[in-house]
Amino acid sequence: MTDSPTSPLVNLFRATHSLSERLRQLHQRLLPTVPSLDRIACALYDATEDRLKTFIHSTRHGQPLQGYEWPLSESQSLLKLAETGEFRVLDTLSSLPESDHPHARWLREQGYQSSFTVPMYGPQGLIGFLFFDSSETGAFDVRVQRDLVMFCSQVTMLVNSEMAMVKAMLASTQVARDFANLRDFETGAHLERMARYAKLIARGVAAHYQLDDEFIEHLYLFAPLHDIGKIGIPDRILLKEGRLNEHEHRLMETHVELGCALVNKIMGDFNLQSLPDSTMMRNIVACHHELLDGSGYPRGLSGDQIPIEARIVTVADIFDALTSPRPYKGGWRNDDALAELQRMAEAGQLDPLCVKALRDAREQVLKITERYQDKQLPDGPAPAAH
Repeated sequence: MTDSPTSPLVNLFRATHSLSERLRQLHQRLLPTVPSLDRIACALYDATEDRLKTFIHSTRHGQPLQGYEWPLSESQSLLKLAETGEFRVLDTLSSLPESDHPHARWLREQGYQSSFTVPMYGPQGLIGFLFFDSSETGAFDVRVQRDLVMFCSQVTMLVNSEMAMVKAMLASTQVARDFANLRDFETGAHLERMARYAKLIARGVAAHYQLDDEFIEHLYLFAPLHDIGKIGIPDRILLKEGRLNEHEHRLMETHVELGCALVNKIMGDFNLQSLPDSTMMRNIVACHHELLDGSGYPRGLSGDQIPIEARIVTVADIFDALTSPRPYKGGWRNDDALAELQRMAEAGQLDPLCVKALRDAREQVLKITERYQDKQLPDGPAPAAH
């Protein structure tokens, strides 16, 4: 099975649709060849946490598996595939290794009878797995495997291509940060913490706001960009100890507009204007200081004018600012910071569901706080939280 440069499959790489939408299109085009293919799912691998996490899927029957993560090290069969690069065919799921694993139980509950699993690799190694499932036993014979492996290569290229573009842009912003000597509030640990807090919040509100795993993954990737505009703020303001005066406050608030301009410039340089989630990226940078009651800046947006991705990042960022120690203040206890977020939610400033999601994830929040700690702060002046 081959595809000419003008085939529908090749056109998937040029589409401006999300990866989820493109995977569903791909699934539809596979059905004439593999009519019993009921599900295609891609799980990404987070090497830092040794965790697989659901990402995109196309599910024809049953309930999709979303918002699910599990340690790769707890699945010896998948770990072996990751190490060897081999494929796994199960003609009947009664032979599924680790049959008591939650994922295995879910597959049986959905009525799947056979499966085909293929590891995905990028330049730095394993990036995840592709799972194919059917409600028929023995659905993945040698011919079907051959066809699916070809499509696996296409999907892997698709995922690698989009992730490479995003990571290249994020790397560019990191270079800009390093060049501008940003420090303290922009430490790598701060960015990692608040991105992971944002992901926790997004998981907690996913059902209410109908957020899928692709949205949540991009939110996690883009959250560290929120304050990128601060590289354009003069050191005399950025590094000032204590409170800013009115004029300095106005200058500090311009970091949002500077950030929007910088993101647009980088997206233009990398030709990413058509990236499906580029709007999310812009919203995070533009709206992370807006508050639901209209008292935020720079545009004084209120209520539903503020996109959910910005509401999530705002809660995550404020929580980390409160709990992080600085030369001019001690870090708040987590419970005290959560209480302050609750007060702000009750005052109509923060999304109450986002605050509740973070409060409900106290145990995971503590693990993130403990794992991603700032290095010892340098001597000398440090920027206040503005």
